[in-house]
Amino acid sequence: MEYVVAAVILLVVLIVGAVGLVVPKMRRRDLPPPPAVPTVPPVEEEIPPLIEQAAPPVAVEEPPVEAPPVVEEKPLLEKPEPSAGRLVRLRARLARSQSALGRGLLNVLSRDHLEEEDWEEIEESLITADVGIEATQVIVERLRERVRVLGTRTVAEVREQLVEELVGALEPGMDRSLRTAPHDGRPAVVLVVGVNGAGKTTTCGKIGRVLIGDGGSVLFGAADTFRAAAADQIQTWGERVGAETVRGPEGGDPASVAFDAVKRGIDTGVDTVLIDTAGRLQNKVGLMDELGKVKRVVEKHGPVDETLLVLDATTGQNGLEQARVFTEVVDVTGVVLTKLDGTAKGGIVIAVQRKLGIPVKLVGLGEGPDDLAPFEPKAFVEALVGGDA
Repeated sequence: MEYVVAAVILLVVLIVGAVGLVVPKMRRRDLPPPPAVPTVPPVEEEIPPLIEQAAPPVAVEEPPVEAPPVVEEKPLLEKPEPSAGRLVRLRARLARSQSALGRGLLNVLSRDHLEEEDWEEIEESLITADVGIEATQVIVERLRERVRVLGTRTVAEVREQLVEELVGALEPGMDRSLRTAPHDGRPAVVLVVGVNGAGKTTTCGKIGRVLIGDGGSVLFGAADTFRAAAADQIQTWGERVGAETVRGPEGGDPASVAFDAVKRGIDTGVDTVLIDTAGRLQNKVGLMDELGKVKRVVEKHGPVDETLLVLDATTGQNGLEQARVFTEVVDVTGVVLTKLDGTAKGGIVIAVQRKLGIPVKLVGLGEGPDDLAPFEPKAFVEALVGGDA
């Protein structure tokens, strides 16, 4: 009996234990799964630096700066000096090279008794100065008469007589004015002619400065198209004083350039158009045709007002032969005698006027841009003779 009771109790215990194990498992199946826990990476501990670094500067955004507008600087224009009194101001320069002639003549003329040999010495001095044989004979004859009649012997008196005779030989009554004023609604037209090497293009530029210095306006025509540097040269002269230059292609038609220059001068209303022409003498017939064509084409706008012939004073009597060629081609109205400062042959002025019957209107007395001056016979002779005026 005791064994049966123990077995029953053991059976009950087993059943209760089995129920206790099965029921919790069944409950866990019915419950929802637990929420997922995010994985957090391990935090590394920062080790502070031994020296504390300064915080980087905070960039401050500045407003944009506008660049100033680019202004083209115009070159400063040169202001030529007026022509009035230029020859007087340049007298000392002229006298340095010419006064030997004056001193020699005065030394002879102031002698107590003038013998035939003395008069021959005077003639030789004048001829050496390129006065020319015919002009020298006239001057000496007049001086001999004055010395014989007046019997003057002091240096001052002799000097005064010499000055009067030389001024008379220069024919002071000739019209030496430059016809460069505009008229009939168009500018005056001036042709500048002469052989290459006489300083023609440079003289053309200097004439422009003379006119601008006197208050006029000028336009240059670069019609010497056969010499490569001529157009550049005359344009440089113009740029210095604010004068425009009309030019054409190298080797182009000079008459076409001259025509365009005058037309441009009319359109812009300048006072004077200065045309630099070619000066080749290799072919006289070709030169005549070329200059003649330039003149004819220009005269479609109106007559040419001045034709200035540029002569080199150092060429002396040879320059007269060159002058004749040009006087056969065009109607030369005036002579510009250059390089008088470098020669003791200032008498060429007398010879030029006597041979050509054309007045010397301008003289060049140096390399400076304003060393070209209107010719004044009295001032020129005073410098030629030297001594006190």
